[in-house]
Amino acid sequence: METEADATYLEMIRVALRVCLNYKPALGRGRGGGITLEEFQRLYHEDEFYSWFGLDSPLVYAAHKAAGGMTSVYRQIGLGCQIVFQRLLQDALGLSTPDATWSYEVPRPRGKSRVLSLDGRIPLEMVIADSRRSRVESWLREAASRVGLKGRNASSLQGCVFEVRQGYKSNDAKRQNADVSNAASAFAHRYLPVMLLLSVQIPENLAERYARARWLILRGTVSGSTVDSTYVFCREVLGYDLAGFFRRNSAEIKAETLTVFEELLR
Repeated sequence: METEADATYLEMIRVALRVCLNYKPALGRGRGGGITLEEFQRLYHEDEFYSWFGLDSPLVYAAHKAAGGMTSVYRQIGLGCQIVFQRLLQDALGLSTPDATWSYEVPRPRGKSRVLSLDGRIPLEMVIADSRRSRVESWLREAASRVGLKGRNASSLQGCVFEVRQGYKSNDAKRQNADVSNAASAFAHRYLPVMLLLSVQIPENLAERYARARWLILRGTVSGSTVDSTYVFCREVLGYDLAGFFRRNSAEIKAETLTVFEELLR
């Protein structure tokens, strides 16, 4: 059955995906919104080397647009789901927007501190409903045990923070190092770091590295437990069937995605 939240969440995903409709490849020209086909042909035609090899062809532009656009689609799917999850935390647990997000400062030797953020937060003290808070507290104890926290390290946790990803398509060392650093900072602030994946796409070597940093990894499986499955966690801890939402609205989401693909390949 459709829920009242469906329309709101679906629109968040639509807005994120439609950003890709305006994608144009930058081709080494910075982040000024990319270049058009006409600008590409002029730029490459005037470069004799590229012209000799036929790289000023519209087919080359189309290939760049499709390749970069695919990356943009994955990015926007992740962003849309991140926004939905933040809103879900608010709707399910009665949290304000600031309560459902988390950031921290990293001091620099010179200049201003750098502010880093994660995609969601559950601060236990701000979960007002007793029944929901009790469920989250119970889950947090099980999650802490799952990552190997014991004694005071487990009992002193004030909640958890989330990094939301649609999945992993690369082994980006810089991104991994940042995630490991985020986990350390989360523990310093007495939050359990949770990697929440919407799909099951993550290399095992990367999952093992995150597990060593004591990330709790929730994968995009529709079965399992609340400490290993994103969708079981959402259903049983937050009280919202996120997998059901995607199933109910799959036709609309697919149509939106295919429209983006058709534009990118045009």
